[in-house]
Amino acid sequence: MPVPFITVEGPIGVGKTSLSKAIADHYEFHLLKEIVDENPFLGKFYEDIEEWSFQTEMFFLCNRYKQLADIQQKLESANDAVVADYHIFKNLIFAKRTLPPAQYAKYEAIYEILTADMPKPNMVIYLDASLDTLMDRIQMRGRTFEKHIAPAYMEQLVEDYRTFIEHFEKQHPEIPVLRFNGDDLDFVQNSGDLKRIFDKVDETLQQRSLTI
Repeated sequence: MPVPFITVEGPIGVGKTSLSKAIADHYEFHLLKEIVDENPFLGKFYEDIEEWSFQTEMFFLCNRYKQLADIQQKLESANDAVVADYHIFKNLIFAKRTLPPAQYAKYEAIYEILTADMPKPNMVIYLDASLDTLMDRIQMRGRTFEKHIAPAYMEQLVEDYRTFIEHFEKQHPEIPVLRFNGDDLDFVQNSGDLKRIFDKVDETLQQRSLTI
């Protein structure tokens, strides 16, 4: 039977890494965390999106490709379950919003080549939240390179995520998407809220006959 490969997605500040770590600890899964702080272009990107978007997105794409290639053996040979705090489809969300059409066409072609044979998740957890909640959480975690994120940019990103996840569900009906509202749940501070998520994950694992 296939082993779980769970990805947690949602806009910036919604709690992807916190939830992924909680799932990894609870189920003893391997945790795959996206590389963010190491991106040398990210601070410049938020200061001047038009100038630095292509460099920023290409760095993320190449690093996420390498990460997924590294865990492929875990999923196929070692039978180690994995939870990731991102899905590589997020590259298209950000790139489509920030790149001009000609650059995006080139970027998308590279994306399709790199991801053609990459492992695909068998469960997606999608976290959503209001703009106010996201901006508050971004402010609280205090990352230097995020201080220039504009509310208008975040508002559009939230809508882009909602549109994309709906498209993903239609395009991949075989992959269950578990949706949770970050305005209603505080899975970091409230163990009851976290248990609600674990219960839904347990149910989906059983329905999908995924081995733990």
